[in-house]
Amino acid sequence: MVAYASYVAGTASLSSLYQASSPSVCQIATITVYETADAVTTTIAASATNYPIVNSAADPNDHGGPYDNPYNNVPLPYDFPGQPSHGQVYPPPKPSPPFNYGGPAAGGYDAPAWIPKGSHKLVPSLPKGVQNGNSTWGDINCPHLPISGLPGAPQQTASPSNAPYPPYPTNGFGNSTAGYTTGIYSTGLYSTRVVTAPTAGSSSNAFNPAPSSTGAPAQDCPTMPDTGVTRTYDMHVAYQTIAPDGVMRNGITVNGQFPGPLVEANWGDWILFKVTNDLTNEGTTLHAHGMLQSNTSWYDGVPAVSQCPITPNGGTLEMLFRAEQYGTSWYHSHYSAQYSGGAHGPLVVYGPKHAEYDIDIGPVLLEDWFHADYFTLVNDTMNGRFPPSNNNLINGKMQYPCANTTLPCQENAGISKFQFQSGKKHLLRLVNTGAEGLQKFSIDGHKLTVIALDFTPIEPYETNVVTLGIGQRSDVIVEGTGAPSDAFWMRSQLGTQNCTLNDGISPNAVAAVYYQDADTSSVPNTTSDVTDDQLAACKNDALTLGVPLCQIAIEEPETIEEVTFDFRSNGTNFVWFVNNSTYRGDFNQPTLLQANKGDFNFEEGWNVMNFGSNSSVRIHLINNGIIGAHPMHLHGHDFHVLAEGTGTWDGTVTNPSNTVRRDVQMLQNGQDTSSGVIPSYMVLQYNQNNPGMWPLHCHLAWHLSGGLFFQVLERPDDLMKEVVANDVTEVCNAWDTYTKTNVPDQIDSGL
Repeated sequence: MVAYASYVAGTASLSSLYQASSPSVCQIATITVYETADAVTTTIAASATNYPIVNSAADPNDHGGPYDNPYNNVPLPYDFPGQPSHGQVYPPPKPSPPFNYGGPAAGGYDAPAWIPKGSHKLVPSLPKGVQNGNSTWGDINCPHLPISGLPGAPQQTASPSNAPYPPYPTNGFGNSTAGYTTGIYSTGLYSTRVVTAPTAGSSSNAFNPAPSSTGAPAQDCPTMPDTGVTRTYDMHVAYQTIAPDGVMRNGITVNGQFPGPLVEANWGDWILFKVTNDLTNEGTTLHAHGMLQSNTSWYDGVPAVSQCPITPNGGTLEMLFRAEQYGTSWYHSHYSAQYSGGAHGPLVVYGPKHAEYDIDIGPVLLEDWFHADYFTLVNDTMNGRFPPSNNNLINGKMQYPCANTTLPCQENAGISKFQFQSGKKHLLRLVNTGAEGLQKFSIDGHKLTVIALDFTPIEPYETNVVTLGIGQRSDVIVEGTGAPSDAFWMRSQLGTQNCTLNDGISPNAVAAVYYQDADTSSVPNTTSDVTDDQLAACKNDALTLGVPLCQIAIEEPETIEEVTFDFRSNGTNFVWFVNNSTYRGDFNQPTLLQANKGDFNFEEGWNVMNFGSNSSVRIHLINNGIIGAHPMHLHGHDFHVLAEGTGTWDGTVTNPSNTVRRDVQMLQNGQDTSSGVIPSYMVLQYNQNNPGMWPLHCHLAWHLSGGLFFQVLERPDDLMKEVVANDVTEVCNAWDTYTKTNVPDQIDSGL
């Protein structure tokens, strides 16, 4: 075990509710630029120079890491949904938080950062490296991101057939109706054109879009440039003890960092992940969330679908894919719920600016946090004990009112801090990287201008709070209206009224925003204007907001599928059913690789829907579950959101000429009424322009573990013509060999 003598020595020993029952940007990396002789292709390597090896002699049969975490043995405050009794079909209602805000020891702290009474300063108590490993996310001196893209690509071209290369121009998507000038595009370099339909068999994406009945100006639908650049990242997934909120636990880190290092590229670059699995007894994968993976679907990073897991103790896989869209995203393990233990990090693709800002603050990662290790949480979930979250984090940091536990906990662990400048406009790249929690983001005294949803640039709209389901991203601009010496609270609050399952003690993460002359150890004294009704809304903003700048009208779909979700007993446990089938993957037989060989005989429990060569698909999701809204994510595509609501869809499409488009959208709870459950619905549609096997699943970790997953087989005839990379086959060969003598402890769906 890593020595934590000074850390444990400072912990409280009081009776409590928790008793022990038994450098590119903020990353550790070396950047080297290589150019070929003809200067056409550039490879940029970002390799970890060091990462801590944590107790390599740990028991190889013990999941989660080397630390004997006492929180794994803490009884949950309730058993929900419990085990079904004889004849019971549906679970009881979702419980309310069992404890009050701050817990029984709340009186000893100043909320919202849980500073012990009398401290009056925000000075971290944990030594460097203990809280978040090598990560510097949330440090006040964390460098900002470049606002003109990365170096290492060709300079801006004058060719009208391509969008501009970096450095990208300001106001690339500007238009006078949105309050922004037209910038470079008004010169005639990119004259307005009508977007025409692609030829039969061709592919398209959000920036070379499907046909529109009215067309869209070229400045709003630019064409992806060919930069000739490949950016290479060495990614080591390993166990590590971390203490993001002062409570030590086993984490799973990338390159010794939680959250993991930034992956960044310019639009049109290629990204190469060199993934090494340094875990000791379980597989892993890395999925680049939201990447379309056109012609590289086998690098989507989903075990049992696009690949076999990477074997532990040094197994490797190189994954090459194109940055076909630009904006903000993240990468994460897709093996069981490993990402909930820390195996994730931010991903930024720089592209044309479509709104004015002066400073790119960079990623702001929001996530609920648990004091037990991830494998314990999954095991509880699969045995009828859904774990409530214990805290909430901003960029991997928050504090905890430690007097509520006698177990190891360090007060004043440290919160994230951000630097603003008066009179400047700041871009914040918000990402919900959590396991279960719906996030409500705000900054006291400031308005938020939303300019992108997931990878889709939108007509800007102003709000005081941004809602993010798991996997969702929102780019927001915040004007620096504070005085030079001001300090404000940044907040991310878990949704209330059964939007999330938390224990009630610390559901509201805070960070400090300091203007240029403020004391960066001072405690802000500001209040939030986010209302109770806003916190209780378990859904995204209305579909009348978030209108894409690139206009794409929907067409009549060639196929329509109705998919019903239910949470009910399977005779042993309560699990999720998708059209009466609970998903469970087979790590040794990925469905994509099977389909590529022309074998379409899939097991019923793999939940494969084959939509053939149909040009477009409309999916009508119906949710009968009442225990949580579902952030629904489709791989390989952005989708149109046609409608959402409760009851029965009447066929009305919201803004049919230009619907909201994104890759994750919240499907609301079913409504429990005295006359029975009123289901919720969401209707999505996408064009089948990307042959592959694409997951469509709830991104809530415990729901996915419980089987809320299906996959769509797209254009199988074209998929069979594609040549899968040899290294993917080699990974499966290695996994088959490993599992002959090491049977995976697959206690959930596998994803």
